[in-house]
Amino acid sequence: MTERRKGGRTERRKGGSRAVRESREALRARAAAILAELKAEYPDAHCELDYRTPYELLAATILSAQCTDVRVNLVTPAFFVCFPSPRMLAVADRADVETVIRSTGFFRNKAKSLIGMAQALVERHGGEVPREMDALRRLPGVGRKTANVVLGNAYGVNEGITVDTHVTRLARLLKLSRRKTPEQIERDLMALVPREDWALVSHLLIWHGRRVCIARRPRCGSCVVSALCPSAKLP
Repeated sequence: MTERRKGGRTERRKGGSRAVRESREALRARAAAILAELKAEYPDAHCELDYRTPYELLAATILSAQCTDVRVNLVTPAFFVCFPSPRMLAVADRADVETVIRSTGFFRNKAKSLIGMAQALVERHGGEVPREMDALRRLPGVGRKTANVVLGNAYGVNEGITVDTHVTRLARLLKLSRRKTPEQIERDLMALVPREDWALVSHLLIWHGRRVCIARRPRCGSCVVSALCPSAKLP
C-alpha cells in the first residue's frame, strides 16, 4: 500500500483501488462549514420534548426510547398531572404508571425505570436531578445519551453530545465519523465541534434528519449541506 498527500486529502492506494480520506484539518474545516449552514437553516433548533423542569425532561427522555417525541409529548401532560414530582413517582403503583405511558411502547420496562429513577432521586439526591454526568448515569434507566440531554438542555452543561439514531445516521452520511457505536461517534463529533455547540449540534442534526435528510427518502436537492456531503445524491 502506498500513500501520498494531495491537497487536504490522503490518498491510499492498494492494487488498482484508491481510497480518499480527508486530513484532520480538512475534516475540521468541513465540519465547521456544515455547522454554520445548519445554524443558518435552523436558527430555532431546540429539544423537541416538552418540559418545564429537569425532572420532567429526564422522565420525558426515558419515555422517548423507541418512541417519537410527538408521541411522548402527547403522553407527558397526563403523566405529570399524575406524577408531578420524583417523590410522587417514587411511591406510585407500577400498574398505574404503565397505564399512563402504555402508548409509548415498552411500557413495562419504562415504568420500572421511571419508578427506579424517582426512588434514586429521592434517596440519593433529595428529590433533585443531579447536574453531574456520573450521578445521572447511576440512575436506573439513564445512560449517557439521556444524561447528555438533561445536562445540555435543562442545565446548559456541555459534557458531551447526544447521539441518537438521527445523529448516528447523519454523522456517518456526512462522513464526520466512520465509527459504529454511539460512544465512538460522540467522541469523533466532540473532536470536531466547539464545546459551546455540543448541545446545539445534536438538535441541528436531528432537525435536519427529520425534515430533509430523511432515512428512506433523503431530499438531497433541497439540502443546504449537499455540497459538503460525500453521500449526497444529486442529479
